Amino acid sequence: MVKPVAGRPLVAALALAWAAPAVAEDAAAERMLIIELNAVSQQGDACRLVFLAENGLGTDLASAVFETVLFDREGQVVTLTLFDFQGLPAGRPRVRQFDLPATDCAALGRILLNDASACEGEGLDTGTCMDALRWRSRTEIEAIG
Repeated sequence: MVKPVAGRPLVAALALAWAAPAVAEDAAAERMLIIELNAVSQQGDACRLVFLAENGLGTDLASAVFETVLFDREGQVVTLTLFDFQGLPAGRPRVRQFDLPATDCAALGRILLNDASACEGEGLDTGTCMDALRWRSRTEIEAIG
């Protein structure tokens, strides 16, 4: 015969309490749009920025366009432009590159995704892309905002 253990309900409750945040984090992770500045290289007089985009919004993006601001190392605005990431399928990483003519990569210090100009997908709007955005850099250029 198995004797009941007084602490079992407590152990079960603690296990559920510990697992609940992990489940919530997993659910939140599914609703992220991760954009990473992955590489920067000088291509003649142009600076090439290479991004890795991962759509975790649960639905395909037909269009994702971001108003982007580039700053020099002293914090001055170099340029404000639109980066069109085009379609981003859900759950599949995509690489996009943009060449900035007459720009020295070594002079860039920070980059800001200022706003979403387009965020088109079933049940999505421009606010969704900005709310779900997780923005980072693997380069010496700092990702801000």
